[in-house]
Amino acid sequence: MSVDQPGLGEQALSKAAEMGLSSQLDEVEELNVDIRTNPIQLMQGELESVSIEGKGLVMQEELRTEKLQMQVGNIAINPLSAAFGKIELSHPTQAETKVVLTEQDIDRAFNSDFLREKLQNMEVNVQGQPVTVDTQKVEFSLPDRDKFSLDATFYLRETGETKKTAFTAVPEIASGGNRISLEQVEYKDGQEISPELTEALLDKSSELLDFSNFELKGMSLRLKNLDVQPGNLIVEAEAYIRDFPSS
Repeated sequence: MSVDQPGLGEQALSKAAEMGLSSQLDEVEELNVDIRTNPIQLMQGELESVSIEGKGLVMQEELRTEKLQMQVGNIAINPLSAAFGKIELSHPTQAETKVVLTEQDIDRAFNSDFLREKLQNMEVNVQGQPVTVDTQKVEFSLPDRDKFSLDATFYLRETGETKKTAFTAVPEIASGGNRISLEQVEYKDGQEISPELTEALLDKSSELLDFSNFELKGMSLRLKNLDVQPGNLIVEAEAYIRDFPSS
């Protein structure tokens, strides 16, 4: 057997981990878990490394990730549980994580039932008058480096009018490191219809971009770096793992 090929014990643990992860996701296009250890390490309750790679993973609330990469090293586990094909951590561990989201992924999430419900029946001031607003559509894009673009269409119940607003904003890691906030708003062609409406849209955007939505059971994420490229958002984070997912 090649030294690069996993042994039967490694394969069994890897497969169990894949099943555990898959059970927590709404959809999975590709998912591969590669656990490396050896019989002596396993008897001592040690895993040399765990590598997780996924594509097209749909989390809760219709949030899809184009790619997910996670690398964990030097993991202490319960050797008795491992003998039965289950990974049970002896103590929490940390992992380096990279998530790639496409603008299509984020646009779909903005127009999901989850967020659409939050953007209805909003009471704000438009041109100095209190009105009730329903969001009809949000168009999200990543047109340039370090910028988000949002175009939104709203229905004003009192007047029956349809209004539009369009702006760009700079994404930043919010205090606490678990969500992305949108700052430095710039309106396109003066399309500001209501500061309150913009603020409401920014607040709901921040809720959607809260990375607790991407956490699996037994795991928490802290954002470290954002790389906004045309068409893609690349997020680097540190994962704190208390329990390893099991099916």
